[in-house]
Amino acid sequence: MKKGIDFDDYLREQLRDPAVREVYDRESNKLEIAVVISQAREAAGLTQRALASKAGIPQVTVARVERGDNTSIETLGKIANALGKHIKLSLI
Repeated sequence: MKKGIDFDDYLREQLRDPAVREVYDRESNKLEIAVVISQAREAAGLTQRALASKAGIPQVTVARVERGDNTSIETLGKIANALGKHIKLSLI
């Protein structure tokens, strides 16, 4: 019987490669922003369309941010303001 590969072990091994680490970190940051925005919007009881209207941006922009696509600090600021939130940036 073949033993399965533990994902955490596999990931640790892959992340030893600097190129893989760079892509992983970049995508992780985008995903974190997407999750935070999506959760804040849902906690506020807003649809993407309603948030976009309050923020003065197109609904497709909110969808892109929640998908993890790149966005500007200016757009994130508009979304945060529309949610009654502030952006806190931390480099750790």
